Formats: sequence, C-alpha cells, structure tokens
Amino acid sequence: MKSRKSAFKAMSLYSAVLAQLTGSILIGIFAGRWLDEKWKTEPLFLIIGLLLGLTAGVFSMLKTVNHFNSED
Repeated sequence: MKSRKSAFKAMSLYSAVLAQLTGSILIGIFAGRWLDEKWKTEPLFLIIGLLLGLTAGVFSMLKTVNHFNSED
C-alpha cells in the first residue's frame, strides 16, 4: 500500500510541475505576442515574455518540489 501511495505522490508532483511550467511559459508567450502586436515590436516582447515565463515556471517548480520534499 505504501508503494502505491508513493506512486500517486510522485505522479501528482510530476503533474503539478508540468502544469506550472507549461502554464507560465504559455502565459509569457501569449502576453509577449499581444504586446508585440500592440506596439509593433516583434519579436522583442515575445522573447521577454518567454524568458519571464520560463523563470517564473522554474521558481514555481522549485517551490513545489521543496514543498513535496518537506512533507516526507
């Protein structure tokens, strides 16, 4: 039973990390594209949005992993 609980915990961690990383990157990309279209600065804000989204996703991922590790 403990092995099954551990497997579910690992799957929930992977799912949370994947959702956070993907979501933050996509938000950064779409926000950057919108700003580029508004101010005609292609691809400046797309790149900035991508980098900000990636950075936010990594920090969020680290926070989630630390939270899961502290529960053990």
